[in-house]
Amino acid sequence: MNIVKQQKGGIVFFQTKKQHELYTFYTEKIGCKLWLEQGGCQIFKFENMLFGFCQRDKVDDLGMITFFYSTKDEVDKMCEQLKNYALDTPKDNPMYRIYHFYAKDPEGRNIEFQYFWSKSK
Repeated sequence: MNIVKQQKGGIVFFQTKKQHELYTFYTEKIGCKLWLEQGGCQIFKFENMLFGFCQRDKVDDLGMITFFYSTKDEVDKMCEQLKNYALDTPKDNPMYRIYHFYAKDPEGRNIEFQYFWSKSK
């Protein structure tokens, strides 16, 4: 008998008033995949991260969604792609040993794009 092992994981959900606009932003601008459509809620996948937005009468805009990349060039590319949403240009942050920039999604939610420095830097 074959037994299928149940996977474990987690999802962070946010309330939104702009579900359709966020779908377009996160799939077309960021490159996320729609992992599950639940009618009033959509769950997105970015590599090993799951996060979702549920249509509601108010917006959750606290916290931050952080996307990390394998190279600084990928962070630079995302900054160029998101120039209308970016709050700054990519820079090194020695305290956290990252290269990063911040942006806002269409609802004003904080998003960050970063690359972790190698241990040799």
